[in-house]
Amino acid sequence: QVQLVESGGGLVQPGGSLRLSCAASGSIFSISTMSWYRQAPGRQRELVATITKDGRPNYVNSVKGRFTVSRDNAKNTMALQMNSLLPEDTAAYYCYYIVDPTGRGNWYQYWGQGTQVTVSS
Repeated sequence: QVQLVESGGGLVQPGGSLRLSCAASGSIFSISTMSWYRQAPGRQRELVATITKDGRPNYVNSVKGRFTVSRDNAKNTMALQMNSLLPEDTAAYYCYYIVDPTGRGNWYQYWGQGTQVTVSS
């Protein structure tokens, strides 16, 4: 079993910055795509950023130029640097990994429990 734990959320003023981190534990042979999602109250969960195993990022248009996703394959961690935060960035942020636990080519999806980001003055 694989567990993902996010950290780094909090309350920040508009224009401020936060850095989210996601750490994984458990049986992990390989991780392909890592992603950040977010969900605001009353809204569907949306994909914010994705990073491939070889480090290629992709972002939803609303965060391009403000957010940067990164990963450390040796530590199975992922980070999201969020700058120039806006009130509409307020949401619970979730990390998501696609994992092969054993090296047998069976891939599974795992979610973290979420960390709250609130952007407000």
